[in-house]
Amino acid sequence: MKRYERLDAILELLAREGKLDVEGAAERLDASEATIRRDLEYLAEQRLLTRTHGGAVANSTSYDLPLRFKSGRQSEAKQRIGQAAAALVPAGGVVGINGGTTTTEAARALGTRADLTGSGEGAALTVVTNALNIAYELAVRPHIKTVVTGGVARASSYELTGPLATGILDRLQLDLALLGVDAVDPDWGATAHHEGEAVINQLMAERARTVIVLADSTKLARKTFARIRSIEQVDVLVTDEDADAEVLARFAAAGVRVVTA
Repeated sequence: MKRYERLDAILELLAREGKLDVEGAAERLDASEATIRRDLEYLAEQRLLTRTHGGAVANSTSYDLPLRFKSGRQSEAKQRIGQAAAALVPAGGVVGINGGTTTTEAARALGTRADLTGSGEGAALTVVTNALNIAYELAVRPHIKTVVTGGVARASSYELTGPLATGILDRLQLDLALLGVDAVDPDWGATAHHEGEAVINQLMAERARTVIVLADSTKLARKTFARIRSIEQVDVLVTDEDADAEVLARFAAAGVRVVTA
């Protein structure tokens, strides 16, 4: 098991059980006790858990693995999803992109898309984002006009949230919204762990003519805390080829166009 997978597993165990001891975690994760102690110390330094004698207890943020740890999870699938989603964006359009590892891959794909980079002077695409890391990546692309919402930055996702962010989006109209989510269910819709992120993502979707949800197969047929969009309000789902065929059929039956990458 790679380190980011182990860190994720530790936080998921804590979120589910509330506490963890070193010996039990080492056995369950097939790692040495010394390795688990180092992992717990590191996560404690990141304020993601609280160390106790012989183990750790959960913080309220234990479910919310920071973006820099998530980047390795399903990385190849996320790259394919990002590229497939970027291919759906028309040149000359205005696209909203929220934060997340998969949407970051979509932004990177847009930044290097040949038909956009060869468009000559002026912007070939306008991107509106509330994600600081995405804005940082696209700001150096002269063919992309990058618009950043205001707001308060969340350390775990680099997303800007709150009234300053929603105030900007209220004034804009988008052709498409590329939404990364924590889960998407064919009955319940797209959801996020954090209610503040859900609010800004919901508003971004409301300002768009077409809503495209990006989610790898591990996030399908799942629900998390705060709903972003009902399934009837999702136009396209872009996922990976490992997705269960029966689950995809349920999305299609709900009127969602499914794209597998």
